[in-house]
Amino acid sequence: MEIADDVTRNRRLGATVQFALLAGPLLSMVDSSIVNVALPAIAKETSSGLAQVQWTISGYLLALGAGLSVTPYLARKIGGKNLYIAAMAGFTLASLLCATVPSLDLLVAARVLQGVCGAPLVPLAMGMLLGNGRGAKSVSPVAGILLFAAPAFGPSLGGLLISAGGWRWIFLVNVPIGVLAVASALRIPTEVAPARQEGARFDVVGFVLLAAGLVAMLSGVDAGSSRGWDAPRTALLLGGGAVLLAAYAWHALRRSNPVVDLAVLRSRGPALSIVLCGMASVSTYSAILLVPTFAQAVQGHSAVATGLAMLPAGVMTGLGASLGSWLQGRIGVRVTVLGGLALLGGSTLLLLLVTAGTPLAVTAVILTGRSASIGLVSTPLLLAMSSRLTDSQTTDANTLFNIVQRVAGSLGVALVATFYASAAASVGPVEALHQVGLVLTGLTVVAWLGALGLPRNGAGEIVPASPEPAREN
Repeated sequence: MEIADDVTRNRRLGATVQFALLAGPLLSMVDSSIVNVALPAIAKETSSGLAQVQWTISGYLLALGAGLSVTPYLARKIGGKNLYIAAMAGFTLASLLCATVPSLDLLVAARVLQGVCGAPLVPLAMGMLLGNGRGAKSVSPVAGILLFAAPAFGPSLGGLLISAGGWRWIFLVNVPIGVLAVASALRIPTEVAPARQEGARFDVVGFVLLAAGLVAMLSGVDAGSSRGWDAPRTALLLGGGAVLLAAYAWHALRRSNPVVDLAVLRSRGPALSIVLCGMASVSTYSAILLVPTFAQAVQGHSAVATGLAMLPAGVMTGLGASLGSWLQGRIGVRVTVLGGLALLGGSTLLLLLVTAGTPLAVTAVILTGRSASIGLVSTPLLLAMSSRLTDSQTTDANTLFNIVQRVAGSLGVALVATFYASAAASVGPVEALHQVGLVLTGLTVVAWLGALGLPRNGAGEIVPASPEPAREN
């Protein structure tokens, strides 16, 4: 057994397998934000109002939340490799449907299917790329770009595709990539994927609580952005979602086979790691999404020029991820993360220097420094945490990470965007951007203080899970 583990641990994934494991997260995460820029074009072609077209975004996110809720169970039931291939195939088919459907109702339905199928891709790929419970030693720059920067650059990519061929191209471009990814995924080594387990039982109560809670929270974020954060509907959805998620936590921590295992949260290190990743993501993505808007609306740059200016930040994200994994093994997790958060805070303060006349190249440099920091924070935390997980906990932990990132990211970015819009209306867009910079710097300082509680060389010991059922490969 030890020999087999050593072989698995030292095995290098080939280029074909890496492509399969990176294409899934790329398409899933980009499609969560790429549609934003296509709403006016879709509304015009389908003769619909923006409120109706908004369901192409809301339906996807809600289906994604429900799909994440059932991902660990499906991985145990049919095996991680089989689930990844099925999800990738379903996502590709849904993308083709999105590009060809004749009506808005069918487009929303296809987006729901896309969200359900896209949900398992990120946590499964993360587990296999980061070691699947065995601890990967490094993260390639390409993997870092796709895993950590993809959501932020969806709008820029969407703008380029719409300008070139129309809104249907934002979905059609997924099809050839998805077909190649499905074919490549057939070569994923069985031993690097979460294994199938005999006797896996579906936690119906847990699924209902978790899925309903996530749907309510994400719906509340949508309602807050469109109707106002003080609207009764917003308060009801966010409050109800919080209660349901709390009820799920109470249920899961008392059950031997919950739909998503929360055992890792009993340990300080892993729980703190997930929270810090969420906080860093809010700080990073808020600026990456707001600054391009500022560059176009206030500084007068075109969508194409702004999109191209954002590319160096994406490349730096990947380099930061590789550097973070390298530093983690040499100076420890705590020091690496503290340094990454310090870089994030310092580069965020530079937003106070941005004005209506600031050259786009200078703004791009500021974002590049901030993007490097996300790799220095997230990568060491994820690698340290995954190295202490058992195989049965890996998919649950990665799913939990994605849930926290989706909910906290959506809520945080929406609140920051609302704050920016409100401030821009009263003091102007330049001062509003400066105020956002101060708010995000404060958030980063809180995260830095929290990172002082990290164990020096890892994410902390993991609370043992319940005895595992017999497994099949």
